[in-house]
Amino acid sequence: MSETVIRVENLSKKYIISHQQENSGRFRYKALRDVITDGTKYVTQKLFKPADKKITNPSIEEFWALNDVSFEIKQGEAIGVIGRNGAGKSTLLKILSRITEPSRGRITIQGRVASLLEVGTGFHPELTGRENIYLNGSVLGMSRVEIKQKFDEIVAFAEVEKFLDTPVKRYSSGMYVRLAFSVAAHLEPEILIVDEVLAVGDSAFQKKCLGKMDDVATKEGRTVLFVSHSMAAIAQLTKRCILLSKGNIQFDGSTNKAVQLYLVGQKDDSLPQAYYQAPANKTGNYIAWARVHTSETEGIHCWGEPITVEFALHITQPHESLRFSFQIVNSLQQPICIFWFFESNAAFCQKPGTFILRCEIPKSRLYMGSYTLTTWFSERRSETLLENLREICPFEVTMHKFERPEYEWQPNECIYLEDAVWQSVEQIS
Repeated sequence: MSETVIRVENLSKKYIISHQQENSGRFRYKALRDVITDGTKYVTQKLFKPADKKITNPSIEEFWALNDVSFEIKQGEAIGVIGRNGAGKSTLLKILSRITEPSRGRITIQGRVASLLEVGTGFHPELTGRENIYLNGSVLGMSRVEIKQKFDEIVAFAEVEKFLDTPVKRYSSGMYVRLAFSVAAHLEPEILIVDEVLAVGDSAFQKKCLGKMDDVATKEGRTVLFVSHSMAAIAQLTKRCILLSKGNIQFDGSTNKAVQLYLVGQKDDSLPQAYYQAPANKTGNYIAWARVHTSETEGIHCWGEPITVEFALHITQPHESLRFSFQIVNSLQQPICIFWFFESNAAFCQKPGTFILRCEIPKSRLYMGSYTLTTWFSERRSETLLENLREICPFEVTMHKFERPEYEWQPNECIYLEDAVWQSVEQIS
């Protein structure tokens, strides 16, 4: 059995939040004399208050960023840490990195820890990139000889050779991250902790970083803790995931299950419902409503499972040249696939009413991520665009599959699928 390198027992972290008092409906500016006066009053009350009387300060609130968190991590594991903003992810990593102290609880760590929690972590802005590599390596406990052996690999990975002798204060945020990650990943710490900071880099560098972290965990047997809001990156890198919610561990286990719980938990606030309803004042020929029937709960679809998209077409002026098409678009507004329907003998081309148009895709091959629909409803002969809807029916694809699909889509490639089945359903009104 692998050795336990991180053991967290009943970890809690408390912060004191001060609230500014309102005065006549407006926030009052506090000068230095006010701060001194308020402090003197508070000290006086504490010193001379009756023994049985408790003084409370309504402007001060306790906030537990973490509350009784416990888990163990084995050597060589790649662990994802996910959760909504304010769930306690960054606080946990700062405590594990010894940047801040816990309020209570115990942490046992075996081995050297390298952390990349924000842009420029551990760098001195006045020093050059070359000097910061040696400085950061020394902080991690590496000798000068060890750093020198890895120096060329670090520089090549970061792609900053041209600016190596430039003070890092002149680096862009992307250059900062490239060099900082390269140092942290190549100086062979036993434990690598990476926060959402990789989002600053471009897509090519993010892909390179994920590949390096995968090598660190699987080939080199080191431990990786990775925080990200990208569920695709989490699924690609990790098999185990810790889901935090309001400072507590909501789930600790399979990454697939954790991602599902995370997305379902966001449904009430931010997760889309995969549904579109036309405004009540719409007239003419238009889309009355649209819906994506996802395989899991509404708005969440499992990779590779059949998916059905429905459109209700409201027709007041039927015409044999009416045609309809739609695209599935990713979060970068890139079209992934397109489907079209135009048959002159379709029911909605012959008579007025509301008709359902259904497209069934037997096996969806959408990568893990966020998607929306873009529609075109037009008249072919006159080339008149009747309606063009964008970013409707948003939904999420989850549970990344590692086996190779029958064919793969490139991010900027538009695919015309032949296995989609269109059905023109009877008139419903």
